[in-house]
Amino acid sequence: MSRKHESAGGHVSGRAVYTDEQHPPAGLLSLWPVQAPHAHARILSVDATAALAMPGVVRVLTAHDIPGENDTGPILHDEPLIAGERVQFYGQPVAWVVAADEAQARAAANLVKVNYEALPALLTLEQAIAAQSFHLPPAQVSRGDALTALELAPRRVCGEVSIGGQDHFYLETQASWVQIDAEGLVQIVASTQHPTETQIIVARVLGIAANRVVCRCLRMGGGFGGKETQANPFAAIAALAAWHTQQPVRIKLSRQLDMQLTGKRHPFLARYEVGFDSNGLLQALSVKIYADGGWSADLSPPVLMRAMVHIDNAYFCPNVHIVGLIGKTHLASNTAFRGFGGPQGMLVGEEILARIAAELNLPADEVRERNFYRTDGDGSCNFTPYGQPVVDNHLAELWQQLKASSEFDARRQAVARHNAAHAHSKRGIAITPVKFGISFNKTEYNQAGALVHIYTDGSIQLNHGGTEMGQGLHTKMLAVASRVLGVDVARIRVMATSTDKVPNTSATAASSGSDLNGQAVKAACETLLARLRPVAASMLGGAAEQVCFTDDAVFLHGGGRRLAFGDVVHAAYNARISLSATGYYRTPGLSWDPKQGRGHPFYYYAYGAAVAEVEVCGFSGVHQLRRVDLLHDVGESLAEDIDRGQVEGGFVQGLGWLTCEELRWNAAGRLLTDAPSTYKIPTLGEVPRDFRVALFRRSQEPSTDVIFGSKGVGEPPLMLALSVREALREAVAAFAAANVAVQLASPATPEAIFQAIEQARQSAVQPAAAALDLAD
Repeated sequence: MSRKHESAGGHVSGRAVYTDEQHPPAGLLSLWPVQAPHAHARILSVDATAALAMPGVVRVLTAHDIPGENDTGPILHDEPLIAGERVQFYGQPVAWVVAADEAQARAAANLVKVNYEALPALLTLEQAIAAQSFHLPPAQVSRGDALTALELAPRRVCGEVSIGGQDHFYLETQASWVQIDAEGLVQIVASTQHPTETQIIVARVLGIAANRVVCRCLRMGGGFGGKETQANPFAAIAALAAWHTQQPVRIKLSRQLDMQLTGKRHPFLARYEVGFDSNGLLQALSVKIYADGGWSADLSPPVLMRAMVHIDNAYFCPNVHIVGLIGKTHLASNTAFRGFGGPQGMLVGEEILARIAAELNLPADEVRERNFYRTDGDGSCNFTPYGQPVVDNHLAELWQQLKASSEFDARRQAVARHNAAHAHSKRGIAITPVKFGISFNKTEYNQAGALVHIYTDGSIQLNHGGTEMGQGLHTKMLAVASRVLGVDVARIRVMATSTDKVPNTSATAASSGSDLNGQAVKAACETLLARLRPVAASMLGGAAEQVCFTDDAVFLHGGGRRLAFGDVVHAAYNARISLSATGYYRTPGLSWDPKQGRGHPFYYYAYGAAVAEVEVCGFSGVHQLRRVDLLHDVGESLAEDIDRGQVEGGFVQGLGWLTCEELRWNAAGRLLTDAPSTYKIPTLGEVPRDFRVALFRRSQEPSTDVIFGSKGVGEPPLMLALSVREALREAVAAFAAANVAVQLASPATPEAIFQAIEQARQSAVQPAAAALDLAD
């Protein structure tokens, strides 16, 4: 169904109000940090005398001013809000200046004198590995006997792949407004994906109960995971300032500050050994994978685990052993990012399949297809290495449909003809699959609530626990409520997400916003219908089970007299029947044992595939994305235009991660790529010239009860961009005189592509290297 985004008019006209665009209250103060010029140092003293003497400066906050716990860590309590004794990354705030406006606060921050004792710093994942600096013990996922199966495999190869991080680069940077109301309640408006966690963290820092903190989210100008946990410290520092000054306080980071202070997509390093037969069928896989967590754990443990359980992507391997570790470095704490580790894990899997294809001199698409998870004729299916059955698997059907619609075979021949005729310009074409698990890794997060009011004039107020960040969640919730109640969308008003309306919510993340909140909204609306049906039946002279609610009218099944929805509502009010209901949903059948790395962590899988065709210049390494064909499974879409936008946007964000978004630090640990001038996100020039997007129409009903048959679509399309990386690999290989296994850096910038071309020109496939030490 095609639906317009509920805030489309506000977005294009500028009427949509974001956190820092509210009408300012009297006496609103601003914040600016005092940043450390070291990646690792001991704080010896802080002198704010000169800053406090400046006009407009109200206070300078340090760790000593925190009345509760100086910690904002979401999992481990390892993340001080304000550095008190030790600096753990370059630019970390050691104090915050509170002033009448931002300019005054910024000027005063430069006058705060801090003495440091510099300490040695670990600035790369490789340094952390060498120093054995890790946040937690190793995690593992295993099945069968991988080490023995590797010894017995007819063919074996080993390798290493390094994967870069990515800045979220949301349009709206981190922002919060906080004031203490007349009743002493801490009222927060924050750009946060997780209002409940923001509420909890602020209460923790202030040393008060959660019922004294209310957190609202109007809307966000993008989140992508970067506001799941990392919005919390900025709300907390604003709350701390408001607490001490008893005045309203705002914080909105500049782009440069946002990039310096917030974490990124985790960089990864993977070392692997794989055993296979002469047809390319996987027999054994051993992987050791490292994630750069930065200075604190944040969400790194579940990010690492999702990477580990997505290395398999769409491929079955009977013997698997995966070990994962989180490196502790002196960099900003890395965090959730669209895909939540899944993209890094799947890149490792695709790297391995591409390496097998090169070793056997077989087409990569054939090797991929041969290794797909299968469903046997008797209905039995393969199981993942963590023990979950791969059900509702229509990837083979989707794959063949995309191959046909994209004319893959004919275009591959055309690519070969072009390459034979051009010495300095080569093309590549690749097709890659996506199998992505939908649900939170942490089982308890898979729950949601809603609150629906019907007023006596027949208008409806809808509250749910999800947050709107431009992805269209509110639009989909309107669609659910409208469909269940049988009323026009214009009758319903979605309210800003608030912890005093729907408590104990989960983050809007993990592609589960529509799944969880949609079911909660549906449950609340069904409760209200159950109350209205007897009233309508009495008015119509029929039985309650015969009553239908459709098109703003109420009538008996089979036709006859029709009542206006508002008239039935008013009659229910007169009969003293409640017109307010809560709804609740918990995803059934989920289980996960993180110590064993086994369970049923996902409610279902989303599938997709992409074909990408590129052209690479041999002189510069610059590439053009000539054409992309995407076919993605969104189930029965609640809003097709929005889902198409998610597919397109996810793909382009993945394209940026894999080809142009490169993070660089200097030798002191200072982020160099902290502005649009130095950090390149995809622009119109990077978007494919020929961009074809289709939604897959499945031939069978799903076995899981998803909201009106829809599927999560926020994250899975990002991994479709892996097709571009594999197409670049094919193009680079075409520069070699013989078959080569292309080593391609990630991101594949022009410099990286050029270096890969030079290496390919000088080498052929090398004999299998000595086995890597991948044992525990």
